[in-house]
Amino acid sequence: MNNFRSGFGGSIPPVTLNIIIINVILWLAQIVFLRQGVSLTETLGLHYVESPGFRIYQLVTYMFLHDTGSFTHVFFNMFAVFMFGRTLEHVWGPRRFLTYYMVTGIGAGLVQILVAFFRIQSFKSGMSVEAIEEVYTQGYNLLQQNMNYINVAQGGLNIALNSVTVGASGAVFGILLAFGMLFPNAELFIIPFPFPIKAKWFVIGYGVFELIFGISNFSWDNVAHFAHLGGMLFGIFMILYWRKKNKAHGNYY
Repeated sequence: MNNFRSGFGGSIPPVTLNIIIINVILWLAQIVFLRQGVSLTETLGLHYVESPGFRIYQLVTYMFLHDTGSFTHVFFNMFAVFMFGRTLEHVWGPRRFLTYYMVTGIGAGLVQILVAFFRIQSFKSGMSVEAIEEVYTQGYNLLQQNMNYINVAQGGLNIALNSVTVGASGAVFGILLAFGMLFPNAELFIIPFPFPIKAKWFVIGYGVFELIFGISNFSWDNVAHFAHLGGMLFGIFMILYWRKKNKAHGNYY
């Protein structure tokens, strides 16, 4: 039997608790450093592989950062980790839960890079070699100055090539997927619906919603919808692999 501390952390298993603490501390650090002229978002957030800002470690660090201009971004992500992650950690144990969280988060980042690749190719198909070269050589610095090209194609290419992605949402969607697969008939009360929704329908509906918005690619929408779906996709692979591997031992997950 595990003995957890009393108080706020009393009902939260260790990995879940530490994920929340690390994300909140880093979000506060982002704000403090930004006021000193240092952008942790730019350094640790995920860039496309051809961007001058890309570093391989960003596939891990990006999932522990959030939008400094929005408390709701970090709050709702960590609230979901608290609500669903602690249940998964109790079922799986700390090691398996941490492995799942990291794999789905990294997987979401890889899917985000793949989607960026296709968008970049789409923009480049209608542009001259000179215009493309200009974006590759000067575009990153323009965005650092909060500027971009007036030309729509060059501006779009620059955003796809040099924009930065942050957030735990990919791993969070992996957690939601796992909860829906392990407890498909658990009833959830989701605001603003006045009636309970079974976890399996909530996860399916949320996935469809993300797919629709990801395909639509609205100009005003800066949410990485395909990264969310990537977290779900890698989550499915992980759970199916574990089920197959542990079937002989009678494990239901």
